[in-house]
Amino acid sequence: MKLLKRILIYNLFIFCTLILAPARIAAQDGTNAYTFLNIPTSTLAYGLGGVNISNIHDDVYAADRNPGLLGAEIDMQLGVNYMRYVGESNFAGVKFGRRAGEHGAWAAGIQYFGYGKIKGADVNGVLTGEFSPKDMVFNVTYAHDINSNWRGGATVKYIYSSYDSFSAMALATDIGVNYFNPDADFSFSAMVANLGGQVKRFNDKYDRLPIDLRLGVSKSFGTLPVVFSVTAWNLTKWHLPYFDNGDGTKDDAGEVKDKFMSNFFRHLIFGADFTPSDNFRIGLGYNYKTRTDMSTYKRSFLSGFSVDMGLDVRSFSIGVALAQPHTGATTFMLNLSTKLYEF
Repeated sequence: MKLLKRILIYNLFIFCTLILAPARIAAQDGTNAYTFLNIPTSTLAYGLGGVNISNIHDDVYAADRNPGLLGAEIDMQLGVNYMRYVGESNFAGVKFGRRAGEHGAWAAGIQYFGYGKIKGADVNGVLTGEFSPKDMVFNVTYAHDINSNWRGGATVKYIYSSYDSFSAMALATDIGVNYFNPDADFSFSAMVANLGGQVKRFNDKYDRLPIDLRLGVSKSFGTLPVVFSVTAWNLTKWHLPYFDNGDGTKDDAGEVKDKFMSNFFRHLIFGADFTPSDNFRIGLGYNYKTRTDMSTYKRSFLSGFSVDMGLDVRSFSIGVALAQPHTGATTFMLNLSTKLYEF
């Protein structure tokens, strides 16, 4: 009876948060910082367009995609990740997950975001030397089965940033639910990401977290071993204008695009996950927002597309993902995980 009450209270808390979050978010103003929180740690998520909250996969990094995806099947799993990002940026992290009874699980991890060396200068332009800006995220996730089809989870994140002599701290939480019907191979998820705020500021200015409401569905059709996913994000606001740089000539100097269809597709991410066997999978994603955001650069044909591959070899799972937002930035991600009880 006590366990049932805890589950009911937990479910009610998630439901109320998902319903009330848009009203809280809409009342905010100012600009967002901490956008690194939206950079994926999972090669599956990166390959399927950068954000995916509904694809079911036995991976400890599922907790970062949506805490409602974490379950008891992810037991004693240890994962490490590395990402070579734009410029001199290098990101890395480690995560561990373990079951908590028959219907629950927890996970804990740390993620590091390093941006290379930057030359510092004072207000007069005099060089003061080099510094290495960085961000770090410490996170803990707990998830529990609500019933045979529904699961809910929450992640608490402590965020620390250090830029030269300045530092800041913030607290955030991700709250998500997932519905999965294995007979129909259908998955539906809803989550609120990065709900929280700063507890220590860089200066007098308050930087807001990139709070976001997301919905996602994943579904296969017939005997085809492909799971298709559609993820809707940035649902706290409709208008997502971008600047189209044109062709660079005087006759086409560029313009701001804020039309219905561009806004509609900038909210959507599409993915297809092909799994011909239990030990191998390959994914392809398309993110229209990434492609249009890069329109002010020398964009490549592949901008907006991403691809990933996963392979299970004995006791290890290996994942790699690639994307090229523009010609000057080919990004690469690597995941390596293992179940410790198999040793």
